[in-house]
Amino acid sequence: MKEPGGGGVDGLVVVDKDPEWTSHDVVARCRRIFGQRRVGHAGTLDPDATGVLLVGLGRVTRLMRFLTALPKTYEGEVVLGTATSTLDASGMVTGSWEMDGVTLAEVRAAAAGLTGAIEQVPPMVSAVKVGGRRLHALAREGIEVERAPRPVTVHRFEVASTASSGVFRIEVECSSGTYIRSLADDLGRRLGGGAHLRSLRRTRIGSFGTEDARPVDELGPSLVLSPAQAMRDLDQVVVPAEVERSISRGLPLDRVPVGATGDGPWGLVDASHNLLAVYEATPTDRIRPAVVLAAAG
Repeated sequence: MKEPGGGGVDGLVVVDKDPEWTSHDVVARCRRIFGQRRVGHAGTLDPDATGVLLVGLGRVTRLMRFLTALPKTYEGEVVLGTATSTLDASGMVTGSWEMDGVTLAEVRAAAAGLTGAIEQVPPMVSAVKVGGRRLHALAREGIEVERAPRPVTVHRFEVASTASSGVFRIEVECSSGTYIRSLADDLGRRLGGGAHLRSLRRTRIGSFGTEDARPVDELGPSLVLSPAQAMRDLDQVVVPAEVERSISRGLPLDRVPVGATGDGPWGLVDASHNLLAVYEATPTDRIRPAVVLAAAG
């Protein structure tokens, strides 16, 4: 898992992010732990949130977009009766309602209405750009702008139980780009008042769960997953040796290799299961390289 020339480690670490750490803080610590600059993450977590954060090392940073696109699972608590400026517990209170009488059945019915293909308005504290500026930067200046709704998919929105009066535990499985704080806010509105999110924890990104994750200060070389393991959620296929040269030169292939399934992207590996490249479909039968890791020989 070394870069050519000994430039560092190529791989992935699965971090269990602590509260108060930003995702960039985790990246900075990983740079020190592994002694290299090429480090990046997939799927930002807010400082107050905890849980699974995928951090790529070396050439795996080029593959992070495939991890960012994976579905995600979260746990948290929705607090009914109070809306905040950030839609979570870190913000200032912007409205209050008497909602202690809302039942678990009513909350579950409202959550069902927020399941499936829906549209969300990105919160002002998000990293979405409007007019070339990040929304969170505008929010810090007290500026609020119109935001176009975006399509997302909520695969599962379960209200597991009541944590206390007016507080409900939730579990959400959703597409990339879904804001759980916005779901909490929308849930409160559907129930005739307001709400905010607290205690958010991401428990899964694709097949990577909390059982794979470690606190950042426990990371080390033994916990680095190989590039092929990092792309384990993609369909992977072993290519014959005569195809490897074309892959290493970044050439399109005339057809999907034998053994590949689905619509791609596909991870192409050698006989030793080293990841050579990730290829994507085209409008024709040919497939093209998205990221090539194998060096031309």
